[in-house]
Amino acid sequence: MEILVTLFLGTPLWMWLSFLAIVVTLMALDLGVLHKGSHEIGVRESLTLSAVYISLGLAFSGFIWWQMGAEATVAYLTAFVVEKTLSMDNVFVIALIFSAFAVPRVYQHRVLFWGILGVIVLRGLMIGLGAALVAQYHWVLYVFAAFLVATGLKMLVSADKEHDVEGSLPLRLMRRMFRVTDTIDSSAFFVRNPVLQVTPLFLALMMIELADLLFAVDSVPAVFAITTDPFLVYTSNIFAVLGLRALYFALSAILHRFAYLKYALSALLVFIGSKIFIADLMGWDKFPASLSLGVTLGLLAAGVAVSLWKTRVQV
Repeated sequence: MEILVTLFLGTPLWMWLSFLAIVVTLMALDLGVLHKGSHEIGVRESLTLSAVYISLGLAFSGFIWWQMGAEATVAYLTAFVVEKTLSMDNVFVIALIFSAFAVPRVYQHRVLFWGILGVIVLRGLMIGLGAALVAQYHWVLYVFAAFLVATGLKMLVSADKEHDVEGSLPLRLMRRMFRVTDTIDSSAFFVRNPVLQVTPLFLALMMIELADLLFAVDSVPAVFAITTDPFLVYTSNIFAVLGLRALYFALSAILHRFAYLKYALSALLVFIGSKIFIADLMGWDKFPASLSLGVTLGLLAAGVAVSLWKTRVQV
């Protein structure tokens, strides 16, 4: 059908529909088959799921290469690695939120599942807006770049500070707006007791959605600094986020071992933001994609290595 080859944001509609079909299938399998009932996800199951999602994200690069070529493939892989790396900071905040609300591990997957659905929609809206701005005003890329450099430097200065979940303004406002139950007795977000009330699980879900919205303000411009193709931006974002739940359960028990990773994340944001300025100074049309991927992997590897070395157990 002709409509399937119609371009949507510069990419044939059938490619968008194929990707969305993959996402819907994965989410349906996750909730309807693998986690139909509430249960605590162990480290082994978490690592297996995380490996599956990472493999699927990497395998999708083969589809990108087949349809869009080698340069687009490198851009997608770079964006995927950047998003996966930046999502590590999100894992720290999710752990703080669950701790603040005392959410039992058996119910955490349910909260994260619905949180991911919200992320898919919110990221789509933000990426669509960003693509429209970049297409209309190319100078917006320089604004994104400067913002990333500033954010990276700010993150470097505040790397040792922890987020105050209980004292945050959004949580205080929600507690005033809703009737909130005192305890978590089930996986429900709402209960009637006898009036309709929200449970702490609902507040945790809203705080996670808000946290991702704030992280998206950093991560979406970061990917636009790598590639302005909306299809590559969105697919790399979503594949990175899909595995966030599994990654959380694998890392939540050992987050202290990655204490120095935030410094690598701040350096990564500064590097991504500075690429467009470096390319202009060097007279390049764009920063080499292969070099960008290499630096990204190098910073991530250095952050992980230093964290593991600094937090090793002395015998």
